[in-house]
Amino acid sequence: MNRLNSGNIQQLPSDVQLPLYKRAELKPGIVHLGIGAFHRAHQAFYTEAVLNQFGGDWGIVGCSLRSATVREQLAPQDNLYTLVERSGEGEKLQLIGAVLKTLVGPEDPAALVALMADPAIRIVSLTVTEKGYCHDPATGDLNRAHPDIIHDLANLDRPVSAIGYLVAALQQRFRAGHKSFTALSCDNLPNNGEVLAKVVWQFAAQVSAELADWIKANTCFPCTMIDRIVPATTDEDRHEIEARLGLRDEGMVVAEPFTQWVVEDRFSDGRPQWEKVGVQLVDDVHVFEKIKLRLLNGSHSTLAYTGYLSGFNYISEVMSEPAFVNMIKLYMAREAGETVAAPDGFDIEFYKQQLRDRFFNKALKHRTWQIAMDGSQKLPQRLLETLREQLAGNGHIDIICLAVAAWIRYVSGVDEQGNPIEVSDPLAATLHQLCTENAGNPLAMVKAVVSLSQVFGTDLINDTRFVETTALWLTRFYDKGVLATIKHYFA
Repeated sequence: MNRLNSGNIQQLPSDVQLPLYKRAELKPGIVHLGIGAFHRAHQAFYTEAVLNQFGGDWGIVGCSLRSATVREQLAPQDNLYTLVERSGEGEKLQLIGAVLKTLVGPEDPAALVALMADPAIRIVSLTVTEKGYCHDPATGDLNRAHPDIIHDLANLDRPVSAIGYLVAALQQRFRAGHKSFTALSCDNLPNNGEVLAKVVWQFAAQVSAELADWIKANTCFPCTMIDRIVPATTDEDRHEIEARLGLRDEGMVVAEPFTQWVVEDRFSDGRPQWEKVGVQLVDDVHVFEKIKLRLLNGSHSTLAYTGYLSGFNYISEVMSEPAFVNMIKLYMAREAGETVAAPDGFDIEFYKQQLRDRFFNKALKHRTWQIAMDGSQKLPQRLLETLREQLAGNGHIDIICLAVAAWIRYVSGVDEQGNPIEVSDPLAATLHQLCTENAGNPLAMVKAVVSLSQVFGTDLINDTRFVETTALWLTRFYDKGVLATIKHYFA
């Protein structure tokens, strides 16, 4: 079967939406670090809409900072790919052409730095996941002991981390007298622009005080809130779309119809007209971000850990069990719901129902294991900030403790049948060791894990209510099993 490329797109079925602009005339204006499925289904999707309506020179150069997988998927296809929106009503297919080129940073770090330093590039955006910021999630500070940061401070001419690439490119702009670019974080972090700014400034200060001052004065780091469920693409997905298209598309991505992007309108050197294609450009992202992180992401993680341990592969399967739906309804109303306030005109009850409907979308094969990845990086913003707020007001913490207990049970590395769990987490080895050393004693296990200051800070280990409630849930999980426990308390 022939691969999709710019020479055969006219062969595509008539119901596939094609680019409405001339790709040959498009010029790069954005470099994106971390060109995974989410970027292709979200930021590239919105940029494609701008290009379709208004044209312009906001083409994207996508960069992988680790493997060549995405480049191998996209480059033979002239960087074209199909975005498939799936719901209970069917599928909508759109060919995305906004990505002009894909690079692999480790193959030629200097070339990527030079590209980012080119003044034609006005935005450098990132989806590198929480762990890509090389920071301490509990404090937001740059982790100077991180191997990538140690390497980059000694070898800034060939960086390996996203932070190193940003500072290396900004240093070249500073020396050349060029304008700075906007550094646009699109990762699921509270105050993501502020987190990015902090680690960049702290890194730059180790290079040169003058450089750090220039970055502070000239580089914008807008905060953003992103929302779209984008499961990992499977071989089954590729085979299905190949049958639909009559062409092989290795770079296709699948997403739900719902999508949202809220962006702080603060840019160093211009931006696409995203606000004309559905992006909310606002003065303050925080209220939207807080609602999303606590209601959506907190619920998602809770469902992922409890669902995986209960034997469910997909989130939609978890939502088919009424006890889990009841649990998440209660969490949204109580633990998370009591800590968020809706902006004017925002129907938060409708939003909660919308979230539950999205989780139930059976057309999306969103794996519990995928959502469970990197929990040590995700818990601080998805659950622990909510926990601290509730503890301060002597509020509800029960389901948050349940979720933390499920995470601890998960990172122990052995499921309820005695089979190994493939735990994908930067702290996987440490967490496994702590759980193993305290096996058979849930309270000791909780205390050992909560003592990890890089996840839980230094305050939560001293909160008896939190520690004992979490240990109680963990005891129940070991005694009865997760599924039986959830059914017993939430049926």
